[in-house]
Amino acid sequence: MDPPNPVIREATPADAAGIARVHVDGWRWGYRGQLPDSLLESLSLEGREARWRDILAGPAGEQATFVAEMAGRVVGFADCGPSQDEDSVPGTAELYSLYLEEDLVGRGVGRALMKRVVQRLTAGGFDRATLWVLVTNERARRFYEAGGWRPDGAEKTDPHPFEGVPLHEMRYALTLPALT
Repeated sequence: MDPPNPVIREATPADAAGIARVHVDGWRWGYRGQLPDSLLESLSLEGREARWRDILAGPAGEQATFVAEMAGRVVGFADCGPSQDEDSVPGTAELYSLYLEEDLVGRGVGRALMKRVVQRLTAGGFDRATLWVLVTNERARRFYEAGGWRPDGAEKTDPHPFEGVPLHEMRYALTLPALT
């Protein structure tokens, strides 16, 4: 089978439903066995869609959301912007999220989204990027490590807003390429 050839583009408010679907499904398949099934089943597609509609309709700024689209369908997305960490230094960006449809994992769609995120952050003047990933999410950790991301030693445990489930996460960092 030929690898997919996704279109990677900036998201618009019209993409909110597709992003929400990928986001909720991504939690359900991606965190299966890492988070309680009851938490994963309680996720609200409608609530997630409303949240994404608000984000995408908001004022343009340093935050950017990209979608991977195939045959007119959103099959993945990534969201990035300035770091939200209290200990971040100037010039640090953050990859807030990256999710795909399950059947596209390992087929280059995630790498295409990541490439676009890195381009955007570099063009925005950032020289470093970070992301948070569940310590138990070995598949995601392998993906980030294959892309050059490395753990930077920071960890946190936050109670999750759903059912108070604590999320133990570790931070990864990437030095962004200089524009030439």
